Amino acid sequence: MKLIHLTDTHFVPRGETLYGGDPRVVLEAAVADINKHHRDADLVCITGDLTHWGEPEAFESLAEVLSPLKPTLQLLLGNHDDRGVFSEHFPDQARDENGFVQSVRKTVQGHLIFLDTNLEGTHAGWYCETRRAWLKAQLETAEEQDAQVFLFMHHPPFPIGLAPLDRISLQEPGAFAATIEPYAGRIRHLFFGHIHRPLSGNWKGISVSSLRAMNHQCWFDLEAESAIAGSFEPPAYAVVLIGDESVVVHTHDFMDKNRKFSLRESPVEDWAVRYAHP
Repeated sequence: MKLIHLTDTHFVPRGETLYGGDPRVVLEAAVADINKHHRDADLVCITGDLTHWGEPEAFESLAEVLSPLKPTLQLLLGNHDDRGVFSEHFPDQARDENGFVQSVRKTVQGHLIFLDTNLEGTHAGWYCETRRAWLKAQLETAEEQDAQVFLFMHHPPFPIGLAPLDRISLQEPGAFAATIEPYAGRIRHLFFGHIHRPLSGNWKGISVSSLRAMNHQCWFDLEAESAIAGSFEPPAYAVVLIGDESVVVHTHDFMDKNRKFSLRESPVEDWAVRYAHP
């Protein structure tokens, strides 16, 4: 199974810029690249912060850019999004019985569970008791059906070591952890956004990953205590290959303009050709 993971598109109304960048231009390039090279993907998932301020005009612009995308699309909410406005522009995106943008896709490799960690008025993530009860029910169903699980969410449920970002990660992480711990052996991978950084690792025995955002990034600074430093490191999307015994996450800098060349034929006469045969 092949999945495409993008995150943090941060759309603004068409014609506007964000920190000097144009989110629309970048996502258009991503959509074109995915359609050209990965139209066979089973799913494209964008893990939240779809817009920067949640305006209807921003969601309208986002919908226009995503409309040519060939693979199936799954959207999550982030702290910058407005749940009501989102649903007006993406009515086909499923919501649970309580109105949260949460759903499950059952695939040949397992159940893909998409979570809603949005709470209006804060950049921190929240996953309330009602949402935790919904998640517990989905995990119980997966256990009954002997299915593996893949989780998708916006906010990381654990500290990543960058203090300004950790302050706005998922709040009450202990309650979230307690919900999933009985099923942790069944959860094969956790995908998240929010941090605008490439990251991989392991949490409670679950492999995890995130990646750079579309418009702007958060600079890697372990010494920062308050302000989040931004940067324009290149955007990326991830190509995820899921097999029976592996989850492989390739990060693709799709807008990289560096020269591409064969490693058997150096573009310059240097040490690479020292032992080249005539």
